[in-house]
Amino acid sequence: MNVYIALFALASYLLGSVSTGLVLARLFYATDIRDGGSGNIGATNVVRLLGRRLGALTLLGDGLKGFLPVYVGAQLFADAGGSSDYIALSIFGLAAFLGHLFPVYIKFKGGKGVATAFGVFAFLAPAMLALVLVLFVIIVAISRYVSLGSLSAAALLPLLLIGYSYPLPVIGMGICMGLLIFIKHKDNIQRLLKGTENKLGFAQ
Repeated sequence: MNVYIALFALASYLLGSVSTGLVLARLFYATDIRDGGSGNIGATNVVRLLGRRLGALTLLGDGLKGFLPVYVGAQLFADAGGSSDYIALSIFGLAAFLGHLFPVYIKFKGGKGVATAFGVFAFLAPAMLALVLVLFVIIVAISRYVSLGSLSAAALLPLLLIGYSYPLPVIGMGICMGLLIFIKHKDNIQRLLKGTENKLGFAQ
């Protein structure tokens, strides 16, 4: 691997490791969101504890953590023909995603990665992401389970990437992210199967 790609991947991971919700909660309320609600660092728990406005900012920040590494990487590591190196961009996107899931700054106990994954694909596959978001909205509107919408989106996106013949590194990254999102949602899946998952709320 090119040393510059490796260094940028490390920078992407470190950016992804910045826990937006944790930082905003401490900045505006001098509180630790891990001490309340579900104890999760994502927008879900921020909304539950501190309101929708700060939750929206957390969602935006977590999305930007995924978007910026691939966007900046595309500018820095474009090949001579002007097309982006999808292997490098997929490495950067996955590194930022893993940073959110396993942040080095807080003992590798991170969030579930949906917003950060969406940020990555907002740059690499915006049309596919738009279709996934439509599915997400429909499922949440019908079922009232946000976690079910997130899991459905994580399952559909790799299939769309395959169906529309996206570059193999992007497909591989999509599959990897989808699997990790499912693993991170294992408790939500159990509650969905038992019928005890919270409705009209974000995943715990």
